[in-house]
Amino acid sequence: MIVLGIETSCDDTGVAIYDSDNGLLADCLYSQIDIHGKYGGVIPELASRDHIRKTLPLVREVIARAGIDANALDGVAYTAGPGLVGALLVGASVGRALAMGWNRPAIAVHHMEGHLLAPMLESRPPEFPFVALLVSGGHTQLVQVEGIGRYELLGESLDDAAGEAFDKVGKMLGLAYPGGPHVAKLAEQGRQGKFVFPRPMTNRPGLDFSFSGLKTFTRNVIAEQERADGSLDQQTRADIARAFEDAVVATLAIKCRRALEQTGLTSLIIAGGVSANVQLREVLEKTMLSQGGKLFYAQPRFCTDNGAMIAFAGCQRLLAGQQDDLEIKAMPRWSLETLPAI
Repeated sequence: MIVLGIETSCDDTGVAIYDSDNGLLADCLYSQIDIHGKYGGVIPELASRDHIRKTLPLVREVIARAGIDANALDGVAYTAGPGLVGALLVGASVGRALAMGWNRPAIAVHHMEGHLLAPMLESRPPEFPFVALLVSGGHTQLVQVEGIGRYELLGESLDDAAGEAFDKVGKMLGLAYPGGPHVAKLAEQGRQGKFVFPRPMTNRPGLDFSFSGLKTFTRNVIAEQERADGSLDQQTRADIARAFEDAVVATLAIKCRRALEQTGLTSLIIAGGVSANVQLREVLEKTMLSQGGKLFYAQPRFCTDNGAMIAFAGCQRLLAGQQDDLEIKAMPRWSLETLPAI
C-alpha cells in the first residue's frame, strides 16, 4: 500500500509518501522558522497562512520525487491533532479533499502516534511491547505501548513540556528561535557542575513531570549573575545552558528508569523533537545498557515534525482496514489512549 502523508500541526509543513512494501519513497519538509523567528515564537495565524501556501506545492513535489503517478496512491493520511487548530485545518482540508478527488480512503492521524511510531522507519525498528518517552515542544509523556493503538499513559508534564522549557530558556539566554537546539549547542561549551539545577519531581513517587519550576530557577540564576557581574559573559551563559540541560536530561532518565521498572519492560523508544538531543541519547543509552535493555530512536530528521511519520502511521491503520468518513477532522486536544487498536 502506498500512502501520502501530510503534517501541518504547527510550524512545519511535511509531506511524504510511504510504501508498505518498499519503505519511504520520498519526503519533503518546509520550516517556518524564518517567519516566526522575528517574534520569538509561533504566531498561529501566520503558521496557518503559510501552510495554505506550501502544502499543495509540496504534495506535487513529493509525488514527483517518488517517481510515481498520483493514481498509484492507495490512501491519504493527515495529521488531525493535537496541534494548532488553524494549522491542522489546512492539512486536514487538503488531505480529505485530495482523497475525495482521487477516490481513495483517508485516515486522520494522531500527531503523537506519528512521533511514537517514527523509530519504525529505521532499519532496526523496535518490537512491541516497549515504553515510549515522547518529548517535544508541546508534550512530555511516558507511554506503555503494547501495539499500535494499545497505549497506556504512565505520566506526563503537568505544565511546560521539556521542549517548551528548552525554548524558553533559550530566549532567556538571548538565543535565536527556536531556542532548544541552540541551548544544546551552547551547553557543549559549558562546564559541568559550575551550576547545579534541581531535578524536578524526582524526589517523589510517580512518573509525571514538571519543568515550569526549573524554568523559573534558571531565570533566577540568570538574574543573580547579571546583578553580580552586570551582564552574562559567554562562558557563564554556556555554564547555565549546561546546568539546565543536565537537569532536564537527568530528570527524563530517572523517570524512564522508573517506568521500565514499573512495567517490567526492557525496550525504550524516545521520539519527538527533543529526542534528537545528543546528551539525552547518550545518557539513556548508558541507562539501558546498565539495565540490559535497548534504546531506539529515529534519525534526527524524523524526530521533529515530518510527513514521513504521518504517512507510516496512516499506512498501518489503512492496512488494518481503518478509514475515516468525509468529515474533516481537526482536534487541538486528543488523547492517545482514545485511539482504536489495530
